[in-house]
Amino acid sequence: MLNFLKYTTAAAAGLAMMSSTVLANPYEPYEGTTLVVNFPAHPHYNAVMRVLPEFTKETGIRVEVDQLQYLKMRERQTLELTKDEGDYDLIAYVVFSKADYVFADQLENLARYFMNPKLSDPKYDADDLIDGYVQNIGVAGGTKGYLPGKTGSLYGIPFGSETSVLAYRKDIFEKHGIAVPETYDQLLDAACKIPEVEPGVGGMASRAASGHQASHAFLLHLAPLGGRVFDGEWNPIINNEAGVAAANALKTIVDCGPEGAQTFGPAEAAAAFSQGQAAMFMDSIAFAAGFEDPSKSKVAGKVGYALHPEGVRRGSQTGGFGIAIPQNAQNKEAAFLLMQWLTSKKGDLMVAMAGGNPSRFSTYEDAGLNEKYPYSATFGEALKYADPDWRPIIPTWGKINADIGTSMSKVLTEGLDPQEALDGVAERARAIMDEAGYYTWN
Repeated sequence: MLNFLKYTTAAAAGLAMMSSTVLANPYEPYEGTTLVVNFPAHPHYNAVMRVLPEFTKETGIRVEVDQLQYLKMRERQTLELTKDEGDYDLIAYVVFSKADYVFADQLENLARYFMNPKLSDPKYDADDLIDGYVQNIGVAGGTKGYLPGKTGSLYGIPFGSETSVLAYRKDIFEKHGIAVPETYDQLLDAACKIPEVEPGVGGMASRAASGHQASHAFLLHLAPLGGRVFDGEWNPIINNEAGVAAANALKTIVDCGPEGAQTFGPAEAAAAFSQGQAAMFMDSIAFAAGFEDPSKSKVAGKVGYALHPEGVRRGSQTGGFGIAIPQNAQNKEAAFLLMQWLTSKKGDLMVAMAGGNPSRFSTYEDAGLNEKYPYSATFGEALKYADPDWRPIIPTWGKINADIGTSMSKVLTEGLDPQEALDGVAERARAIMDEAGYYTWN
């Protein structure tokens, strides 16, 4: 009898242990926690706002969102991350902020969270995350200091990441027998032909405003036309033949674009296209859902989508946003759970169905998503050509990026010669890089 009791007691204890393991709720220790997160006012994060209540319902963790225009978000974060104890538990960051934040030791290395079995979901499937996005947005310390490599570490997860595709007015192109551009020569030809054959409609709506926007627009063309900002030894080569070709391409696009194009940021360019003022738009995939919303867009149902045209090579941009945990966050483990939930297969698909940008291959392959948003197949194809190195994400980039943007604005609005403008950028970039120590080992 004693042996039987020992056996049944042990068996009962084993069953209880198995039951508690099966029924364990990883979120239970954090129920009632309120996370404060900083997100941009952006189509992807507008979609996120629609699914956050589901996270709270499932986990018991509440989320308060401080949503700001993305350049103002960067300004707020620059101040917030320097505090001993920060107000934000999770932040979305623009990709070019990665180098600054990691270099200043302001973001958590995510290894210890993914190593923790109480926090890390074994079904997360990191291999399903889009490679180019992880390379561009999440990893620092590897090749060139900002790309993956044997010395690299993960500091963020892509979320609201973007590549570039060409949106075009199918009706206008068909009406005038214009072929959908597959090359840059065709793109520039169509951009200036459309205003001639369709009065009142610009060729292509593009960013062009002085500063970051003009720089972004220039870089969008630099990589596919065969250029880079630096060579492999950090010598500026932005002013070579490819750089001048990219500057001239941007000037042609803006000159043949809709009225007021010189002042456009991404939202203004997207609005011009959605209101029928331009026949093309080549920028982030983030705006596509808005183009197809008949309550906001005059061109819903009339838009076709194609790959970013080929120059010397194909090279669509990688950019957008990632999410990270600040080193001075007050609720780091709960913040990781939110990060993991949002970027899981389930969370990524939920956000995508609400109009956000997928960060996973499986999301792009989802039949329901492709039925709701038929352009998703084109976007998935574009990822094959997404270039994680289309701009250098280094600590000195802020100054150089601003200089490119100011110089390009002078090309677009004041008639400054592109070669002269880029020669000046190259000279000043070399001085900035020299001061920062990039030529120490030469």
